[in-house]
Parts: sequence; C-alpha cells; structure tokens
Amino acid sequence: MTILNVISPTAVLAVNVRFSEDSLHVSLSDGREVYVPLEWFPRLRNATHEQRNRWRFIARGIGIHWEEVDEDIAVSTLLRV
Repeated sequence: MTILNVISPTAVLAVNVRFSEDSLHVSLSDGREVYVPLEWFPRLRNATHEQRNRWRFIARGIGIHWEEVDEDIAVSTLLRV
C-alpha cells in the first residue's frame, strides 16, 4: 500500500507555499492559511530565497519537502502549533 492510498478524503492538504521575510505561509485545502516563524525551522531560515522556493508536495499535499535543505514539514504538524 502506498501512502497515496491512505490519505483520507477529508484530509486537509497544503495547496500553496510562500514565504514572507521571516515566516512560512501554507495555504490549505479548506481555505485556511497557516503561518509560522522561520525561527522554528532553522534549515529554512538559513536557506537562500531560491532554495526556499524549490519545494514540492509530499503525497499530494500532506506535507512539503525541500530537497536542497533536507527539510520536510507535515501539514498535521503545522496544525498542531
């Protein structure tokens, strides 16, 4: 079974990612936007603008992955903060 087969149809997924000067902003499939300080994610804080913007979704949006900075953030983690 792949992870794609276990995503709940009602799961809240990431649909967009952007950055402000000191925050990570994640738009969610239910219309909410979560933003957190980059201080919480030192690898992203220390990454260049270009590295931050080279992200991809994990399993259709249950998380976000930054290959160059070796960072993975789950939407469920963002919703718990």
